[in-house]
Amino acid sequence: MRKRKVGILQQILVHGFLIIASIVTATPFFWMLITSFKTPGEIYTIPPKFIPSEITLKNYIDLFKGINFWRPLLNTLIIVTIAPPLSILLNSMAGYAFSKFRFRGRDTLIFLILATMMIPGQMTLIPAYLIVRILNMLNTYQGIIIPGLVGAGSIFFWRQFIKGIPDDLIESAKIDGANEIFIYFKIILPLSTPFFITSFVFAFIGAWNSFLWPLIVATDESMYTLPVAVSVIAGQYGENIGTILAGSTIVVFPILIVFLIAQRYVIKGIAMTGLKF
Repeated sequence: MRKRKVGILQQILVHGFLIIASIVTATPFFWMLITSFKTPGEIYTIPPKFIPSEITLKNYIDLFKGINFWRPLLNTLIIVTIAPPLSILLNSMAGYAFSKFRFRGRDTLIFLILATMMIPGQMTLIPAYLIVRILNMLNTYQGIIIPGLVGAGSIFFWRQFIKGIPDDLIESAKIDGANEIFIYFKIILPLSTPFFITSFVFAFIGAWNSFLWPLIVATDESMYTLPVAVSVIAGQYGENIGTILAGSTIVVFPILIVFLIAQRYVIKGIAMTGLKF
């Protein structure tokens, strides 16, 4: 009886802590959302009002009409439409090759790929920029998208997931005359649905949130993405807090919505990868 009471008390403490942590974590996002609908007078009210007495769309109207936020939004939508599917295709193909193909130097090559994860991304910015400039891809969608399509971490996790698919299925398909392309699209990808969704969510978040690389590659405002545009707005219209928070809300909440919808698959996909070599 005593152990049961201790167990119940522990559950109450754990759940209480999680509730408090969730409130603390969500409060800044909720404050950002609410403030983006406040009038300028209420934004600067002291003490601050958590719930506005008047809800207005003026900040969003100013954002799109006065600052032309449509172009960065369009650029970001184009990038997140193209980049995640291509990233999944390339990384999953590489993962399939490293997990199921037998060739000399395979393990050495995968360790070399993983070793690149120890190199800070900032160190590769200049070489990547020079390559993009030589290829005349500055201020283009290709220049923003292509350098980030393949990642060592994505290849590794795809490799770990595909290793769990029985070799007997692949061998049976080959006996029936299936080629590697058929096996990849009809066997590997359908069996990888949980991790496919997980990879898509992370690729989507990475493409949607991308800031530093688009800032470097985009040489004029016509190619700015949403995070870059919000940064520029914060610099040029720093006194207009409502407009800045309206832009920040547009940047943040699609990511939250996508993750909340797919969180069950994300957890399942990560759990199924394993970490065995």
